[in-house]
Amino acid sequence: MSFFKSVAANSSVFTPREAKMAMRQPSTYRVLSQRAGSSLRKTTSVNLLYFRGSSSVRVFSFLNIARYSSCSGEEFYSSSKRRSRGPVMAAKKASQGQKEEEGRYKHTVDLPKTTFGMRANALVREPEIQKLWDDHQVFKRVVDKNDGGNFVLHDGPPYANGDLHMGHALNKILKDIINRYKLLQNYKVHFVPGWDCHGLPIELKGKWVLAYFSGSNWVGAVLQSLDQDARKDLTPLKLRAKAAKFAKATVKAQMSSFQRFGVWADWNNPYLTLDPKYEAAQIEVFGEMALKGHIYRGRKPVHWSPSSRTALAEAELEYPEGHVSRSIYALFRMVSTPSSKDSLLEEFFPDICLAIWTTTPWTVPANAAVAVNAKLQYAVVEAKSLSEDVHLSAGNKKKRLGNIVTEPKMPFFIVASDLVPTLEAKWGIKLIVKKTLSGSDLENCRYVHPINNMECPVVIGGDYITTESGTGLVHTAPGHGQEDYVTGLKYGLPLYSPVDDDGKFTEEAVQFNGLDVLGDGNAAVVKYLDEKLSIIMEESYEHKYPYDWRTKKPTIFRATEQWFASVEEFRQAAMDAIGHVKWIPAQAQNRISSMTSSRSDWCISRQRTWGLPIPVFYHVTSREPLMNKETIDHIKSIIAQKGSDAWWYMTVEDLLPEEYRDTASEYEKGTDTMDVWFDSGSSWAAVLGERDGLNFPADLYLEGTDQHRGWFQSSLLTSIATKGKAPYSSVITHGFVLDEKGLKMSKSLGNVVDPHTIIEGGKNQKEAPGYGADIMRLWVSSVDYTGDVMIGPQILRQMSDVYRKLRGTLRYLLGNLHDWKVENAVSYQELPMIDRHALFQLENVVKNIREGYENYQFFKIFQIIQRFVNVDLSNFYFDIAKDRLYVGHKSSVSLKNVTESFISLGHWPSTGSFGVNTDISVTNPINLSMALGVLRFSGKGLCADSLVLKKVIMKNGTTSFTRRSCQTVLAAHLLSLSRVIAPILPHLAEDVWQNLPFQYTIKDGSIAGFVFESKWPSVNEKWLAFPAEEVDFWGKVLELRTEVNKVLEIARTGKLIGSSLEAKVYLHVSDASLASRLLEMCSANNDADALHRIFLTSQVEVVPSLDHELVQNISHTGEYVVEDDRVWIGVSRADGSKCERCWNYSPQVGSFTEHPTLCGRCFNVVGIQPTPAMAAAIS
Repeated sequence: MSFFKSVAANSSVFTPREAKMAMRQPSTYRVLSQRAGSSLRKTTSVNLLYFRGSSSVRVFSFLNIARYSSCSGEEFYSSSKRRSRGPVMAAKKASQGQKEEEGRYKHTVDLPKTTFGMRANALVREPEIQKLWDDHQVFKRVVDKNDGGNFVLHDGPPYANGDLHMGHALNKILKDIINRYKLLQNYKVHFVPGWDCHGLPIELKGKWVLAYFSGSNWVGAVLQSLDQDARKDLTPLKLRAKAAKFAKATVKAQMSSFQRFGVWADWNNPYLTLDPKYEAAQIEVFGEMALKGHIYRGRKPVHWSPSSRTALAEAELEYPEGHVSRSIYALFRMVSTPSSKDSLLEEFFPDICLAIWTTTPWTVPANAAVAVNAKLQYAVVEAKSLSEDVHLSAGNKKKRLGNIVTEPKMPFFIVASDLVPTLEAKWGIKLIVKKTLSGSDLENCRYVHPINNMECPVVIGGDYITTESGTGLVHTAPGHGQEDYVTGLKYGLPLYSPVDDDGKFTEEAVQFNGLDVLGDGNAAVVKYLDEKLSIIMEESYEHKYPYDWRTKKPTIFRATEQWFASVEEFRQAAMDAIGHVKWIPAQAQNRISSMTSSRSDWCISRQRTWGLPIPVFYHVTSREPLMNKETIDHIKSIIAQKGSDAWWYMTVEDLLPEEYRDTASEYEKGTDTMDVWFDSGSSWAAVLGERDGLNFPADLYLEGTDQHRGWFQSSLLTSIATKGKAPYSSVITHGFVLDEKGLKMSKSLGNVVDPHTIIEGGKNQKEAPGYGADIMRLWVSSVDYTGDVMIGPQILRQMSDVYRKLRGTLRYLLGNLHDWKVENAVSYQELPMIDRHALFQLENVVKNIREGYENYQFFKIFQIIQRFVNVDLSNFYFDIAKDRLYVGHKSSVSLKNVTESFISLGHWPSTGSFGVNTDISVTNPINLSMALGVLRFSGKGLCADSLVLKKVIMKNGTTSFTRRSCQTVLAAHLLSLSRVIAPILPHLAEDVWQNLPFQYTIKDGSIAGFVFESKWPSVNEKWLAFPAEEVDFWGKVLELRTEVNKVLEIARTGKLIGSSLEAKVYLHVSDASLASRLLEMCSANNDADALHRIFLTSQVEVVPSLDHELVQNISHTGEYVVEDDRVWIGVSRADGSKCERCWNYSPQVGSFTEHPTLCGRCFNVVGIQPTPAMAAAIS
């Protein structure tokens, strides 16, 4: 059954209004020099296409295209040097005003015609296409009509704090590619865009001011530049109003940019973390965790940002390269050993010290112990004089020896035994081992604190104590480190942290009070210790150090009262859930597993005003928190109605439930807000759990690789804690965007690539042209996003070249289908073998592209399309097809149709020489002449002559079989290619679809007015059934063609030929089977499979043997071996003369009196086509 069988009966080709020919524009397309070869063999097939006539351009005229362009083949597609462009050039010369004699057959050449522009004009056309989608609500239409089930890609909320960068572009375009593919696969796609709006929406380059104090309370927010008087008048509510206004304005700007990228989403109903309904859902998540015992308040060290004056979660940190700390090797003088170990170190007292190393000297005032590893061996060493070959001057900024080194006698040191050689070399001091002992032997020894003179213990730490660096002994300050805190709990050490919110020493630090711990306070501690002869060496140490990801300034570890989410009770459940999620790439599972398994309790409180308040009340006297189901539910209901501002403007009495009103005066509201990661980590509840049509868990999360410790993890923890399962079924992670040299983008380096500039162009359009959104989307598809990706001017130019080639391919297809009628389609069984092979290749391509989409490997799709367009189509099928498309002859005309046409024109035939079912074969000029001379018509005084008959023949005559068969294949390619590229290049695909010269009807009988209404190409098993032996044979033909081209090039270089049409090819094949098949192709029943058409030469002869005379007469030859069979190739001048119309050489040229310059094929065409004057009379 023909694949066009289901086409509506009344199909017709759209004919545009009369218009002038569009100006020709020469193509700049390049053909890649890749070897033509058979395509992939494993395939699926596509069940093509249901058409209905009349162009969709007529329905949607938004593109303001009113003219057809009639362009030569070279303008539609570039070609290799060797191929002839005879009919093209003849028509072109005539159109440029040359003598009529030189272009008299131009009207007989079927040149491509299409309204589809050669250039994308993306800066104009893409917005027009987007407006078309918006006006017709195409996204909603397609979703509503699809019935293949839901697909939910849950959007991770970007932070609403500035313009979009390339990371945003990569992320949102990847999501859009997936969503658009799922639309074509008949899914109901739900994509709700979101924004993270709380926290510090800050832009730190002079545009925003971060500072507001109210007494001793930090209010904290990001505002537009304010003078001092304005800041004094700023209340928390005014501050929140300004922050909300800023966030909403940013959301609006970012949304507009995302839409310009071509991203489809529910833009009218985004989710914002500042929306009351969202906030209420977040309060509910918090409440569930609190009621299950996962939320508690405690004092422990947390990451603290002095620049933001707030606690930070791990996900709010970054670790830039190049941070240098001021490290010291310090001595803590020992005073005693346990009574059970009195003799252990007795001989070394009182001159024995513990040698420690720290990169944070400012934490020494908070020192409470020195920790050792029980499993390590330690040595008591005697320090001798300074080595002669090491000299460290006081001016050396990287290293400086302490004052103690200059003392006549230095004390004994205790260090790890394995580190003695390393420390000896580093300090330049001779270290003599006097005694060794285990770490456990040192437990409960005592030393004197070097600053406050208090006695402190030696304790056993954990495996974090190694011999990779330092001394093997760790200075322990439980108020300033997580491992220190854990060790301190074990030994009951004091939690001492004499540092305030600004990162300055408090009065508890005595002489260091008021000094900045990261600045002059650090230097003061080092100076004090050195003066007390407690420093061996000071050294600059470059390492990774945590910075506030927003202010870009260093953080500290500091013990404060905070709210925490305890992960311990549900950590294993989270680990189990990770194993049931599909992670792409697979190694992402290892990353999030390691981060989750080592996750400490999550600090969820922040000292900010702009955020969602932690719904807790404190007793004024006891400071005991009040937070239970009744209070949480009441706060939730208030926030759902009034928003979180209510926490600031409502009284405690109004915020408390009815049963607590009488004691409201005994309580006050908490001032902490929730971590922004708790905000975004609750999105599964606020969006997936609340919106109609969405499902929990989501089918997919997709974000950057940094979200393993951010949104992926916070979402996982909140979901596991409350629902017991992960909020996602699959997770995709992508890398970061670097410049084309692989460097991180930085304004200081001048290597920032801006997505807006890519689309619209820069100030200098020559240096930074506007490429449009599709070029940026094409780049996204071209990279392996699972790692870091690169972009820059050169890469964008390459993408532009690839895009132009693809656009040229689609334009070629559209142009050569301008007269396509569905009823002209050739059934698969009747197609020439070359056309069946082309459909087989197409099915392979569609199948492999589908696999690429299904596996989210878009770079493979990019590679497949690029090869298919350049090699299989441009270099082979299109190159060969031009001859039969442009100069192919007409086929026979049924007299039954002729009779019906004459009657409709007011003429009717008399009983005459021909039966009504007789065919006039226009391939036989004699029969045509008889028809013109013998047929007579009469009636109503009218007499029809040959002009009338010709008019009828022109109306009823169908295109040649070879052209129709080629168009059948081209139609399949056009409809498949436009759909498979649509997820990546939606603007290009829609532009093609709106320029189709026919309408496309889907299976339910409706017309697909837009490309995304057309669904994914169906599998056509018949096309896939192309026999394996035929696949092998055509692979050999393609290889043979490549080798023939090599010999043709030699002949061209030797001045034997110019165009390949001037050549005759001789072949001798040792394999009898292959020789027989090639011989058949030399006399093929259809012109399409003829071997000389495939080689683009005028003749091909397969010779049975290589006799001496033949070899001697052929000057240009070549040989190659295919599967152990030798093939000989020879090239000579073609027989006959050159046909003026098609430029093929033929002995028939000169045989026809009326047209002496034509070959037989061209004469048969010209014989039934009217001259330009006659054509004008007919019309």
